[in-house]
Amino acid sequence: MPQNAATHAAKLSVAPMMDWTDRHCRYLHRQLSGRALLYTEMVTAPALVRGGALHLLDHHPTEHPVALQLGGSDPRELAQAARLGAEVGYDEINLNCGCPSDRVQSGTFGAVLMRDPALVAACVRAMRDAVEVPVTVKCRIGVDDQDPEIVLPEFLSQIVAAGCERVTIHARKAWLKGLSPKENRDIPPLNYDLVMRMKGLFPNLHISINGGVETIDQAEALLERGLDGVMVGRAAYHQPTDILGQADRRIYGGGPDRTGEDAVAAMLPYIEAHLSAGGRLHQITRHMLGLFAGRPGARGWRRTLSEGATRPGAGPELVEQAMTHVSALAQTAKAV
Repeated sequence: MPQNAATHAAKLSVAPMMDWTDRHCRYLHRQLSGRALLYTEMVTAPALVRGGALHLLDHHPTEHPVALQLGGSDPRELAQAARLGAEVGYDEINLNCGCPSDRVQSGTFGAVLMRDPALVAACVRAMRDAVEVPVTVKCRIGVDDQDPEIVLPEFLSQIVAAGCERVTIHARKAWLKGLSPKENRDIPPLNYDLVMRMKGLFPNLHISINGGVETIDQAEALLERGLDGVMVGRAAYHQPTDILGQADRRIYGGGPDRTGEDAVAAMLPYIEAHLSAGGRLHQITRHMLGLFAGRPGARGWRRTLSEGATRPGAGPELVEQAMTHVSALAQTAKAV
């Protein structure tokens, strides 16, 4: 894939989300949008370099364009991890400077790195020297008592000087003390205007905005304001069809809309292959629960999968059974 393909795809991306955006989730999302940029869960550089956990890099060719998000703070180790990711085909390597969890802080990476832009710049430079694919950063507007108006421009200027050409900014502060990771996703106020001003200060930097985007309409509106990209998190997971099913047409200007039914049909062969390799049905279907969110029959779809997918021997026929809740009500609605 050409080096700029991930950058073009970044017009709309699905955020890296721990325990959610695994390879099965990404495969599902790709059935809904052929063009959005997908991200792995955060993978720590020590796990790859010191722990040899190369299975964490597993992905399906269908997922492209797909980015690997790394966590770490040692430039040499991050460079090694980035090289491992590029060697197996990831289209972008992203450095996490936004996660506020205690576990991440104790490893001196994530949002705590906002306090040390020089170190982040050194990490970016080392990663850039190690790989040919784009190296990007995902950050917050600041942490704790920092003044984002001062901190964010300085942070961006240092990573741009180090060779970062694209950044995703979660438009909230991270409070490393006093708020849980969950609270950090909602309680600190959004500051979209600050991110817009950063685009004015750094016109050549590709800036995507993250935080609080819940609909494809909101994503379009933010792009119309002059931002280069929009990253959607939980809404893309809980209502994937609403966010991604129209994305190719509305965000990228071409491609058919895709429905939950389309996604299910595409997932059945994938499910069969996964089960044949010794996998379990729920490892995939847990990501499919929101496919019909807001539609008649969605509750029956979710209930059938939730209750049955963990049972021994559960297979594609359970998915087909769950589909009857949606299709039966759809037929009833048409008849009326």
